[in-house]
Amino acid sequence: MFAYYLDLAIRSLKRNPMLTFLMVLAIAIGIGASMTTLTVMHILSGDPLPGKSARIFYPQVDPTPADWYNPRHPLEVMDDRSALDLWAAHRADRQALIVQSPVKVSAPGVDRPPLMLTLLATTSDFFPMFEVPFEYGGAWTPSDETGHARVAVISSDLNDKLFGGKNSVGKTMRLKDSDVRIVGVLKPWRPTPLFYDAEGGFTGNGYDTSYYAKPEDVFMPFQSALEVNDGNFFQFTCWGNGPSVPGHLEGSPCLWVALWVELDGPAKVAGYRAFLKHYAEQQKALGRFANTDTRMLDLMQRLDYAQVIPKNVRLQTWLAFAFLAICLFNTVGLLLAKFLRRAGEIGVRRALGASRRSVFAQCLTEAGLIGFIGGVGGWALTLLGLWLVRRQQTPYSDLVQMDVSMFVVTFVLAVVVSLLAGALPALRASRIAPALQLKTL
Repeated sequence: MFAYYLDLAIRSLKRNPMLTFLMVLAIAIGIGASMTTLTVMHILSGDPLPGKSARIFYPQVDPTPADWYNPRHPLEVMDDRSALDLWAAHRADRQALIVQSPVKVSAPGVDRPPLMLTLLATTSDFFPMFEVPFEYGGAWTPSDETGHARVAVISSDLNDKLFGGKNSVGKTMRLKDSDVRIVGVLKPWRPTPLFYDAEGGFTGNGYDTSYYAKPEDVFMPFQSALEVNDGNFFQFTCWGNGPSVPGHLEGSPCLWVALWVELDGPAKVAGYRAFLKHYAEQQKALGRFANTDTRMLDLMQRLDYAQVIPKNVRLQTWLAFAFLAICLFNTVGLLLAKFLRRAGEIGVRRALGASRRSVFAQCLTEAGLIGFIGGVGGWALTLLGLWLVRRQQTPYSDLVQMDVSMFVVTFVLAVVVSLLAGALPALRASRIAPALQLKTL
């Protein structure tokens, strides 16, 4: 029966090509606009560690003084003493200290000027905890950390620039004024968003697009990195007179170090929360903390709290779906006019025995066919829209691609929208009284 309804729908669409074109165009434009913004939202709001994000947590304490105004206690990162205390307690299955800095990078025997890149000082758990893939070699060992070894892991991009993409494990590069041995080279790795970038979040416009930047090019053991790039690490904020020596943050009243932990199971999560609260209370008793505020969110909660999705993307998505609703209403009007113009034909069918359900199904089939054709046009317009987004100067523009799930959603949304648009006109057409129509023939 469906094949019969489909044949009738095709004949009907050919009969009024201009009206068909207008309906398909309305759906295609609405789908194209909404799916472009929805695809961007889908990419920016995805889970960077599927299946594992619920086990990754971001503990925070507040070492700021009582007279330090801050409506969002605790702040985004910690002072180095607090972060190192929590890390040294080894209360988590895995844990990673994190701090970033700019660094000058070169390689002996490589004929190219030094590069200014970003260095991530971290601990060896960073790589297994965040499932970082390796092309060559691997992470440094805990003994490298305790021995302050001058070792590093580099990105695939940096390996391509310095060593032509070959296995560079064991080779030497120069960071600032120190020689460092390469122990690992990453595969191309682009977590979206860059979730471990703890200092992002609350800039003047409510978000920080650095969450969609590329990962760092150089990774070093925490203490070794502090020695190699001394005095050049990013800080979130300071109080009092800041560091006693400009640029030297260790032991200073500054917030600049982050800590991520992996906890396997609710009991361990509850235990770490209690440990975090006890630590804050202990530090307040010692006079180092003014309050005992703590926070420990899992990875997805942390991203939501930090408002990593740009507000303009959210606004564009709402506006695009509002535009889709306008296109839907226009399609309803066009379909209603089309079906009512065929009142005589529908009346004859009803007089010959067609039920209301059959007429309703025929009209919905025609609406669905219009939606499918509109979906093809909407898919093409979505690809055009995503191409235009990639031309923009935004940190996430190179990430915008349509995946299989969004491809399927495009056609499903187009057909659903057309069926919704066709439901009222189809219902109205199915209620046409055949006797009244036959009198006018």
